[in-house]
Amino acid sequence: MTMLQKTSRTFYIPISRLEPGLKEAVTSAYLCMRAIDEIEDHHELPDQLKVDLLQGIYRSSQSPAVIQATHEVLTPYQNILPDVTMQLRNWMELCPPAIADTVFRYIAKMAKEMAEWVEAKWNIHTEEDLDRYTYSVAGMVGEMLSELWLWYDGTKTDFVKAVAFGRGLQAVNILRNRDEDLKRGVDFYPDGWQFKEMLAYTKRNLKLADEYIADLKPGPALKFCKIPLALAHATVNLLAAGGSKLTRDTVLKIVNRING
Repeated sequence: MTMLQKTSRTFYIPISRLEPGLKEAVTSAYLCMRAIDEIEDHHELPDQLKVDLLQGIYRSSQSPAVIQATHEVLTPYQNILPDVTMQLRNWMELCPPAIADTVFRYIAKMAKEMAEWVEAKWNIHTEEDLDRYTYSVAGMVGEMLSELWLWYDGTKTDFVKAVAFGRGLQAVNILRNRDEDLKRGVDFYPDGWQFKEMLAYTKRNLKLADEYIADLKPGPALKFCKIPLALAHATVNLLAAGGSKLTRDTVLKIVNRING
């Protein structure tokens, strides 16, 4: 939970309030995916090494000793990889055995697709390209969460809207991190798009995300999803008004309002 708090202000709060069992599953899944995301986004690693590491994590998923195999891929680079990445073995061990295969399957899938995006130099020219990228790094997280809700208490969800939930949150990040991405030579905007078009794309996906949680029955899934989605909407409104980042006080006010 300490690492979770360090790596995500948005997700620490809803995850920390989940019920035992589900809490460990979602924490494991989030930190595992954050671990491989740090490889894709690393500012100092050569692209070929990023590809090798991500593909190595994917191949490790096919080993009978998947956790150890994954750790061995990373060990030679412990001096340059961040702690959240080097502790990937710990995050995998945290996952409840009954749902571990599902979480590991999504980790492998994300690693494989991230490697492909690094090889492609994150070239995005059309909205379809953007859809594929946002699925690779976030839409499939929505799918995985839907599988976790179903495993935990039988909650059934719309997987298309689940993808939009993840995709919408990622689109907010693309809007918010535009200048930083361009400085590192990555442009997630399709050809001809400006802020207006990306904003519209983000809002379309957040609308589907609203529908996703509207279909959820009262319970941990709904309680979890409300917070990051409310923060995403607030961030979009702030960006549209010319702002940049929600203050800590604003985040706490939104969270407290949702939790009554």
